[in-house]
Amino acid sequence: MPLAALAPYAEVIGAIAAVLTSASFLPQVWKTVKTRHADDFSWGWLAAFGAGVALWAAYGVVLEAPSIIINNILVWVCVMVMGWVKFRSHRG
Repeated sequence: MPLAALAPYAEVIGAIAAVLTSASFLPQVWKTVKTRHADDFSWGWLAAFGAGVALWAAYGVVLEAPSIIINNILVWVCVMVMGWVKFRSHRG
C-alpha cells in the first residue's frame, strides 16, 4: 500500500499518537504535583521542552491539524504545572 493511501487517515493517526504521548506524560505530572517535588527537572529542560511544545502547537495551527494543536497545548499546560511546582518548592 503506498503511503499516499494513508493520507485520509492522517488526522486519526495523529490523534492516536497525541493521546498516547500525552497519556505517557501524565503519570510524571501527577507524581510531581502529588509529591510537590520537581527538583529532578532542570529549569533549562522545562524551558526548552515548554518552548518546543509551544512551537509544535504553532506548527499545528499552520497545518490546521487539531491533533497537533490540542496535544501540544495540553502538554504545555503540564510543563507549566511542573514549573509552578518547582518554583513553589524553592520559595519556601
